Amino acid sequence: MTMDESDFEATADDTLDRFMETIDEALGDRLEVDLEGGILTIRLDDGGQYVINKHAPNRQIWLSSPVSGAHHFDYDAGTGRWLSTRGGGALADLLAAELTAATGSGVDLA
Repeated sequence: MTMDESDFEATADDTLDRFMETIDEALGDRLEVDLEGGILTIRLDDGGQYVINKHAPNRQIWLSSPVSGAHHFDYDAGTGRWLSTRGGGALADLLAAELTAATGSGVDLA
């Protein structure tokens, strides 16, 4: 069963809000993070930029990464995680690993 629009919006907003708060708290002195209009933007000191946004028509969260490229994630209610449509990896794990590598400091987004 797929999520209806209001469930998708609430779940995606909660995820983006949590990512924003966690990343800002853990890495705010190493990068710039901004959440506006459902789009989370993370700017690295080296000029790289992550963009994470809701894609309502597909009920997905999309990630654009300067390291691994574009990814689409579907919500898995059983695990409570956003999982990649290309292999099933979790959004939180991928983003945390890349931000840790980029900043040299760990962040836990799970």
